[in-house]
Amino acid sequence: MSPTSLAPTRSSALSRPFLIPWTAGPVSGAGRPAVVSVTDFTLHHRRDQPAVIRTGLRLRMGWYAMPGAIGLWLWMLPLTTRSGSISVWTDVAAMRGFVGLPLHVDVMRDNRDRGTLRSTTWKVDEFDAGEQRERACRWILSGE
Repeated sequence: MSPTSLAPTRSSALSRPFLIPWTAGPVSGAGRPAVVSVTDFTLHHRRDQPAVIRTGLRLRMGWYAMPGAIGLWLWMLPLTTRSGSISVWTDVAAMRGFVGLPLHVDVMRDNRDRGTLRSTTWKVDEFDAGEQRERACRWILSGE
């Protein structure tokens, strides 16, 4: 195989989620048990995409102080209306605390008719950012 055949192509780059750089929470996660939650929101209409992206960025702004948050990636799949988050928590209770925040509840209510949401959550004994990021990307691409 020639070296040029190993280079990413435009189509392969567009078929992987584009991730916004890691936003750290107040808790260090390296090597500790963690809960990883991945959301995948598919909009019905592209015209809603800027508002949804702005909302995700707004929720991300307070991540540094979110109780039990280890970190967060926001993602989008180029040339589609799919986007979401990969969030990492110390435990399920911390994740549920975020889900129940009034701002998050409002965001979910205001956007529920704009598209479809799927999500998954798993626990790991020792958090490794690279491994969990790749696992999340595989789930996103699987469409399951």
